[in-house]
Amino acid sequence: MDVSHPQFDARILRDAFGGFATGVTIVTCRTPEGGRTGLTANSFTSVSLDPPLLLFCPANNASALPALRATGRFAINVLDTDSQAVADRFAQKGIDRFADADWDEWDGLPVLQGAKAAFACVLHAEHDGGDHRIIVGRVTRLDHAPSRESLLYLHGRYRRVHGGG
Repeated sequence: MDVSHPQFDARILRDAFGGFATGVTIVTCRTPEGGRTGLTANSFTSVSLDPPLLLFCPANNASALPALRATGRFAINVLDTDSQAVADRFAQKGIDRFADADWDEWDGLPVLQGAKAAFACVLHAEHDGGDHRIIVGRVTRLDHAPSRESLLYLHGRYRRVHGGG
């Protein structure tokens, strides 16, 4: 038996991974021609405070990945509970993902108005992650709205925190 490459049923593995609650983000950037592009990502985490680094993991075939690589700049928009429709829109293909939401521009990067947090980044490193890439960004600008409630994703569904303070 080859323990270096164990075989798992893909659905069971996905369900097991889905048992870990994550936040929901929209990663946005500009194409070299100046167009806007982006994707939904729940694989996001902080990496370092000094220097300020974060990471996210898009699929190898993510439509926004070539633009991100070409420009070396992107924004991470951490969604709040009022932004579920934006997350759904960015998960679709063949539509204007930026419609039906208000966007600001941070030095040319599209940033969602009303995000729980937003980070403008420059590409710091990129690593192989199997069928995904591990994209590490160095934070160059941020905004944070601590009073907003984060949108969560757990067991294949959006969730809300029901805390009592």
